[in-house]
Amino acid sequence: MSAGLNIEQDGHVTILTLDRPEAMNVLDYPTYMALEDAVRGADARAIVITGAGERAFCSGDDVKQILSKGAPSTPEMAERAKKTGGLTPAADALLGTDIPVIAAVNGFALGWGAELAIMADIRVFSEKARFGEIFVTRGLTCDAPGFGRLVQLVGRENACELLFTGDIIDASRAKEIGLTSRVVAPEDLMPTALDLARKIAATPPLAVQAIKKGLRETVDPPWREVGKMAITEIRRLMQTDDAKESAAAFIEKRNPVFTGK
Repeated sequence: MSAGLNIEQDGHVTILTLDRPEAMNVLDYPTYMALEDAVRGADARAIVITGAGERAFCSGDDVKQILSKGAPSTPEMAERAKKTGGLTPAADALLGTDIPVIAAVNGFALGWGAELAIMADIRVFSEKARFGEIFVTRGLTCDAPGFGRLVQLVGRENACELLFTGDIIDASRAKEIGLTSRVVAPEDLMPTALDLARKIAATPPLAVQAIKKGLRETVDPPWREVGKMAITEIRRLMQTDDAKESAAAFIEKRNPVFTGK
């Protein structure tokens, strides 16, 4: 266990579990860093990422600790971000790894939790899973994966609808638009994800790594450039009245009033 992240090893499979179920597995800076370190340091042939409890896979950033304070970064986080050109360091690790990543989405995947899900190579959804790129409702833009990966999965029109509205969709709709190819009963989620991970882990690892590298070089955008653009816009939007109003309304449990300022 490290900073809200539980790390287990199952043969050649590393299982990463976001472990703040009482807070719907939200991310703070220590958890972001722990996730990055776990992916970069994984000695595995496949990685499975999931969330603890039944309510959430990951419900995004910790609003009280990050969004309501204008995203104050720690010195260590700032130093890590310098090395990735502005791309969120945990995203840099996930998007750059040659290890196949499977997301076992057990509940709400919102905000950066949605980004985390789409960074995986394969997603298995529980029937209780819910997915939402809710950044626009916070007065913000999505991170780099929302720009570069979501369209790959669901097409431009579906991606625009999700990004522009911030709508939260259920597992059935996610399967319909191609966000996942597997929707299973909650009790079958981890067995299904682990069976798939073990199947991948049983194949020749060098070949799998070469395939993933090939996919990244032929399909993906230059992630660090996209990340630099995204973080520049996020920081700009963080200072707007609308973003501040969204965070305040969330904390005060009321409907926000946006002014376009």
